[in-house]
Amino acid sequence: MNVTEFKSSLLHISPPANLNDLLKALWYDAKGDWDKAHEIAQEMETPLYCWIHAYLHRKEGDDWNAGYWYRKAKRPVPNYSLAEEWGKIVEELLS
Repeated sequence: MNVTEFKSSLLHISPPANLNDLLKALWYDAKGDWDKAHEIAQEMETPLYCWIHAYLHRKEGDDWNAGYWYRKAKRPVPNYSLAEEWGKIVEELLS
């Protein structure tokens, strides 16, 4: 799957069956289901899970909590838009 196909899948009611959990979290986030995305993101504490967890708390406006998860992900707090960060995460996961 590429980024275009992933974005096209957002037109459907449920995520594609072949998505890994990290992509499912971003899929649910894009569909407006922050709670489901967060539920997935907090399942593990690998750097990629932590990055998504950080992004979600940044989106929520909880800067302190977001900062904690960015540190766990070993990534700086971004100085660009949430939409750009979402895209960067998707690209990394699909590469």
